[in-house]
Amino acid sequence: MDAQTPELDTLSFEDALRELETIVRQLESGEVPLEDSISLYEKGEKLRQHCQKRLDAAQARIEKIVTGPDGAPVSTQPFDTPER
Repeated sequence: MDAQTPELDTLSFEDALRELETIVRQLESGEVPLEDSISLYEKGEKLRQHCQKRLDAAQARIEKIVTGPDGAPVSTQPFDTPER
């Protein structure tokens, strides 16, 4: 990450996602030189991994919340499956 970018671990999910969206727009514009595109892509991949880690942590917290008081699962429906 460059000197103007906060340390990755300190970024909130929303801030990391905003930075990632900015990178995607820059890359999609086609106006970025090849070397810069490669650097942006690498930075974007780190941001994507950071966002995924945050989403996984949120999912784990939600799964913990839907556990009954005895520790048994209240539901066996996966987090990302719509209710039927």
